Amino acid sequence: MKKNILLMYISEHSGHHQASIALEKAILKKCPESSVLNVNAFRLTNPIMERVTHKAYMGVIKKHPSVWGNLYDNPKVVKKTERIRSIFNNAGSKKLEKLVEKFKPDAVACTQAFPCGIMGNYKKTRKVKTPLVGVLTDYAPHSYWMHDEVDAYIVPSEEIKDALVKKRIPAEKIHPLGTPIDPIFTDVLDKDNLIREMGLSTNKPVILVMGGTYGIGPDEKLIRALEGCKKDIQVVVATGVNKKLFDKVLKLKAGLQKKVIVLSYSRNVHELMEIADLIITKPGGLTVAEALAKSLPMVILNPLPGQEDLNTKILTKKGIAIKAADEKDAVLIVDSLLEKPDQMDKMRDSIKAEAKPYSAFQTADLLLQLSN
Repeated sequence: MKKNILLMYISEHSGHHQASIALEKAILKKCPESSVLNVNAFRLTNPIMERVTHKAYMGVIKKHPSVWGNLYDNPKVVKKTERIRSIFNNAGSKKLEKLVEKFKPDAVACTQAFPCGIMGNYKKTRKVKTPLVGVLTDYAPHSYWMHDEVDAYIVPSEEIKDALVKKRIPAEKIHPLGTPIDPIFTDVLDKDNLIREMGLSTNKPVILVMGGTYGIGPDEKLIRALEGCKKDIQVVVATGVNKKLFDKVLKLKAGLQKKVIVLSYSRNVHELMEIADLIITKPGGLTVAEALAKSLPMVILNPLPGQEDLNTKILTKKGIAIKAADEKDAVLIVDSLLEKPDQMDKMRDSIKAEAKPYSAFQTADLLLQLSN
């Protein structure tokens, strides 16, 4: 039966958007006759504020990340911003009303808390019963997600379910299905063929370096440090949309002995993770979920204060990742892991126990079920 599913996210280049795209693909595979509308809620409700907020956020996390850490899920901040959030949600729900009346969604899913608040306010003030699903992409459930009007929460793990229960969300509303990632991550690939296509050797370890979409994690200092690895490694660097970092690494690689391939924004992350033996990254929710799907051990470097610090604590506790203190420490960890295959195998076993590669399909099933 044809269903209309509304998906909402914020910021084009973000894990929230990637999760939303993954959901769209999964819904259409499950129910091809359905209509899916994927909307940037911030742009819909306040395009000027979207640009201002994004610029401010990027400025803070690049120059003063500790400030963001102090703001993240701070109860005092949550309390003090309650009124202004209510104003924004009311204003946003008025603009959302036109979209909802035209599209007539049978269910709504939000991969970020801001649109979830707007839709929750819309449900409350308009007295509508449209099922609303909050899709959390991090291991750190903050208080901005909490709305009585949310009918279901999709969370990465059982631990996050427990954390939400402690925040007084009914357990029956919480589904630990994992973070929705592109269904392409479940495809079986020919690793050796991919390695050769990239001009790499199948006989040498491949280290993948990723700094997220904006390339603000591991940088050229790490690439320089990796030159000191005892093992004859090959390095693939994905710099996202960070052109300055791309240019720096491209210039740097000319003077290096080890093989380095530098890529800008990549749409084949599933292939890069397939060929990698290790990934050095900051622990954004989508990157973590994708690495788990590919059974890829993680070395975490430069996590952002706030959600990424909390992600790191959970991942290291589970034996899925190792946190590096700095670039030199990351190199020591890489050498140690490559010299100890048993430790790598142990990490992969922990990863397989945690991975949820079919989360997008399972979340799609839930959305379609709620829409009946």
